[in-house]
Amino acid sequence: MQVRAPIIIPTADPLPSTWRIQGEENIQVRKLFGTDGVRGVANQDPMTSEMAMRIGRAAAHVFRDSARRHRIVIGKDTRLSGYMIESGLTAGLCSMGMDVLLVGPVPTPGIAFLTRSLRADAGVVVSASHNPYEDNGIKFFGRDGFKLPDEVEKKMEDLIFSGAIDSVRPTASEIGKAFRIDDAIGRYNEFVKSSIPRGMDLSGLRIVVDSANGAAYKIGPRILTELGADIISLCDQPTGMNINQGCGSLHPEVISRAVVANKAQIGIAFDGDADRVILCDEKGIVIDGDAVMAICALQMMKHGRLRHNTLVATVMSNLGLELAMQQAGGKLVRAAVGDRYVMEKMIAGGYNLGGEQSGHLIFLDNNTTGDGLITALQVLTIMKQTDKPLSELATCMKTYPQVLVNVKVTERRDLESIPEIANRMSEIEKKLDGTGRLLVRYSGTEPKVRVMIEGENQNEIKALAEGLAGIIKEKLG
Repeated sequence: MQVRAPIIIPTADPLPSTWRIQGEENIQVRKLFGTDGVRGVANQDPMTSEMAMRIGRAAAHVFRDSARRHRIVIGKDTRLSGYMIESGLTAGLCSMGMDVLLVGPVPTPGIAFLTRSLRADAGVVVSASHNPYEDNGIKFFGRDGFKLPDEVEKKMEDLIFSGAIDSVRPTASEIGKAFRIDDAIGRYNEFVKSSIPRGMDLSGLRIVVDSANGAAYKIGPRILTELGADIISLCDQPTGMNINQGCGSLHPEVISRAVVANKAQIGIAFDGDADRVILCDEKGIVIDGDAVMAICALQMMKHGRLRHNTLVATVMSNLGLELAMQQAGGKLVRAAVGDRYVMEKMIAGGYNLGGEQSGHLIFLDNNTTGDGLITALQVLTIMKQTDKPLSELATCMKTYPQVLVNVKVTERRDLESIPEIANRMSEIEKKLDGTGRLLVRYSGTEPKVRVMIEGENQNEIKALAEGLAGIIKEKLG
């Protein structure tokens, strides 16, 4: 069964934009893989050791394309269940003749890099990103370091549920081996540092780092210390059960308080697998992914390094980001929510910077996926090169008030086909009249409609969003 592709309808005025989105991106409804791999409660279907072994077997079958020995890299974050899932994957891969390179706790973007660096056929990360510790997940990278396309994941899923490879059982010397790679963190460390100008040092900067008790707990503080910064390291003692717990990018208030208390210049908060980052300035004010994109995009434009003077963001990014790009002579291209859709737009248009409001930024000249460490170093480099505090850099973008209301629904219908909803959306668009933005879309993972409105007056847009949400609930709830 196919899910209807989204309808994105901008108003006649190109900027500011008003968007209506229905349906989801061009994704097949599948049993196992979601928009970012497989994810769920550890030791419950589908995140069991048995399923991990079956996924490993299917992956080995897909990635083995010749008679030579094949290798796959496995990394993980710091969750207790990581050992179980890692072992299941290893067993499945080896049982199909694939050699396994185990690198231990490494940020997700580190696996994208190591897959290329070690000339592996694929990479896999055992992580549930920003989810609580009881969850876990499995996501793959191809040999080029990019996340797998939908059709490859669909092929793996078909193999898992069809039983087509159950009888494939290599024996004797054809069985795979597992190796521990001891210098993986060192390789990734040097790779991350190579993303900033040679000779750049961070001496004179006092930085608060919150590693979320996750995959960056060693490498994050280590890189910043090696570059000369004065580090206050928080949440760097993982127990297997405290990843993302009241810390990290989901709880920026932790670094906000610590920056003020320690008179630091910046706070850096990673999520559990360190593919995203949220910052705060020297005053303790949180700087989200939109503002970070604005800072980096405008600096890259100034030095002729932003391809086509274009930034890729999602439909959820603030209107202020779009205005900041236009005022500087640049352009913002919007993608559906999700880093893979940002990446698709970047590759299709030949762009080299994109990201999400959540702090997931892709610097395509440096890595093939979002990288919280590289993002942090880009901002720190700009601070040093311009000799400006983060609070001043962040003024390059005016953030418009934004209200998001989620409405539970019992059915999915074309919102434009329901007169009361369509009429109310049109009324809101006319009321905003070039001073705001309306976004209405179905959730890709839950039975919900998301109503987001941006505008100049917080109370006004809140009333508008809640009013539209009420009509949607009445008709579809």
